[in-house]
Amino acid sequence: MPDIPPTAGEMWTELDTSVAHSARLWNYLLGGKDNFAADREAAEQVLAFMPELVQSARFNREFLGRAVRHLAGEAGVRQFLDIGTGLPTADNTHEVAQATAPDSRVVYVDNDPMVLAHARALLTSSPEGATDYLDADVRDPDRILAEARRTLDFGQPIAVMLLGIVNFVIDDDEAYEIVRTLMDAVPAGSYLVMSHPTREVNAEAVDRALEMWNDGGSAQMAVRTPQQIARFFDGLDLLDPGLVTCSRWRPDGNDTTPTSEFGAVGRKSG
Repeated sequence: MPDIPPTAGEMWTELDTSVAHSARLWNYLLGGKDNFAADREAAEQVLAFMPELVQSARFNREFLGRAVRHLAGEAGVRQFLDIGTGLPTADNTHEVAQATAPDSRVVYVDNDPMVLAHARALLTSSPEGATDYLDADVRDPDRILAEARRTLDFGQPIAVMLLGIVNFVIDDDEAYEIVRTLMDAVPAGSYLVMSHPTREVNAEAVDRALEMWNDGGSAQMAVRTPQQIARFFDGLDLLDPGLVTCSRWRPDGNDTTPTSEFGAVGRKSG
């Protein structure tokens, strides 16, 4: 990042509001207002034949909250590297973590100017903890790791959060290498939290949505099988219940209707 971060106004000049963007589309699905006509149009086109997408977005967010609460609470993690942050909504990573452990430190990473402008304005830390925001792409893990060291202590456990982001790395080998690089850099006792779309639920609608998005979205997207997603956790100890549809990862009374988004949490033991 430059020595003097760009202002929100400078960042807005980089936006292309004529093309749907995943962060803004997800914001629309979650009931947010930080989206444009192209995002809303793309979302409504998919919702016409895949209405459960709203539910999937909500379940994915709830999965994040349950995972972070467990890690900050029972697991004692105090550092979180959230890559592919998306636009701020309710129950952001630092809010959930710092509600349990006020001294938690969180680094958010995204490369969308609208996300970064909102993050700087809205994502403020507790006095005891810290938050930082990096303008970086998931495809550049070395840069992410180097800049995250400003805020995080890589001698202590870190939870690497990759929710709904690795699916935008469509080459399998590149995707696996990115996750391997990130997890190789963090010490034992660290965790990987990941969610990723699959074809396990309503495959026909998922295929149609994927085709529509890849024809007109801002970044190509891939879906992977549960077996392919499980490979991201090679060498890690999967926490119960393993890799499951996000609504069924340690449900705490929430709706457990299955959706195409699968998630898991793995621990690096050595």
